[in-house]
Amino acid sequence: MELKLSDGDYMPDGFGSFVRTVGTQELLGRALFRLTCRRGAFPFLPELGSRLWLLAREKASGRDMIARQYAAEALDGLELAVLGAAVTDNGDDTASVKLTLACGGETEELEVTVG
Repeated sequence: MELKLSDGDYMPDGFGSFVRTVGTQELLGRALFRLTCRRGAFPFLPELGSRLWLLAREKASGRDMIARQYAAEALDGLELAVLGAAVTDNGDDTASVKLTLACGGETEELEVTVG
């Protein structure tokens, strides 16, 4: 079990503790962490994180394919498979990346804002 994060903070449960995740939600929480932190940001874990923040350097026509590749690279080692990615430019130097993931026989969607 892990603590659930929302907007960079742990979510309180209303009883003086924090909300915990289990199963698929725990796995998706780990995936979200790996996708949002920049690859190489942790000196002792240089392979942790993703390169999704580099999408702005790519041509708009190829961003979906590259986002899928970057996400798969970041999620390597987790019991998840990246089925698809859709990148939407937010117009403020950020982009939203909507990922479709296969997780334990189910399909889940996860959205990450990068920039």
